[in-house]
Amino acid sequence: MAHSRFIKDTGLTARMTLVMFLLGALFVGLVVGLMYALPNYAFLIGVIGLGIAWFQWYNSDTLALKAMRAREVSPEEAPELHGMIDRLCAMADMPKPRVAIAYTDLPNAFATGRSPSRAAVCVTTGILDRLTAEELEGVLAHELSHVAHRDVLVMTLASSAGIVAGMATRGAQYGAIFGGGRRSDNNGAGAFGFLIALVVSLVVYAISFFLTRLLSRYRELSADRAGAFLTQKPSALASALTKITGEIAAIPTRDLRSAQSMNAFFIAPAISGATLSTLSSTHPSLEQRIEQLAKVSAELGRPMDGGFPSPGPEL
Repeated sequence: MAHSRFIKDTGLTARMTLVMFLLGALFVGLVVGLMYALPNYAFLIGVIGLGIAWFQWYNSDTLALKAMRAREVSPEEAPELHGMIDRLCAMADMPKPRVAIAYTDLPNAFATGRSPSRAAVCVTTGILDRLTAEELEGVLAHELSHVAHRDVLVMTLASSAGIVAGMATRGAQYGAIFGGGRRSDNNGAGAFGFLIALVVSLVVYAISFFLTRLLSRYRELSADRAGAFLTQKPSALASALTKITGEIAAIPTRDLRSAQSMNAFFIAPAISGATLSTLSSTHPSLEQRIEQLAKVSAELGRPMDGGFPSPGPEL
């Protein structure tokens, strides 16, 4: 974890560490299984899979900004936004990331980058138009917490088992159908090895998928808590989350689909008409987040003022 003044959350950190340990064990198990089932292909699959994960991590800031068609803005172009991030970075004792704006009505924000010194924070014009200064500050503190805690690195490592398992699944499907490219007298044994690899990879991919989503939800709760303690205004973040979630529901489905590849980065996923409390969700439910922020308010001796909009039915 990067050194900063963001508060540490021992409970959430312990849970995230446990999930990372399980994912690491899963990855080791997958590699060992592939070595037995596909001795001629396991090393190549592992190297290519890890290479893809490394590329995604190393270029995460560039890829994410391009995906949202965001543009980096200077202090002269967005003085209030830069000023707010300057203050929060000084409070958190962390390097200032690059600042970008995505020109879309979808109200959202995200942070990305392989390290605090190579990071970017992006907000949409939709969120700038809808939030008050205090609410936006809460959102930015949440995103800066992701940067300080190197969450892009954490999630990239966590996804490695799933990436390799997905590649192995495709390779095993191809090999089982075509006999693995072996001679006819060995086709039976070769196909059996590929079938074993297919089953193992599918199981590993499924487990990795749900564990990664669980880690992502813990990561969001941790960022909510850290950001709220930094600003000392948990009710402002609660209000922002409530507004963002409600406004996302009003965005046309076509526009939401075009942004869903960024859901793991967003402060609130671009989802409408689906529950956020399922095992496959990248984010905790709005109710969970509001409840945690209410606890932060109690710890700070500042009970929630109840001035933010009602969350209504969960999406």
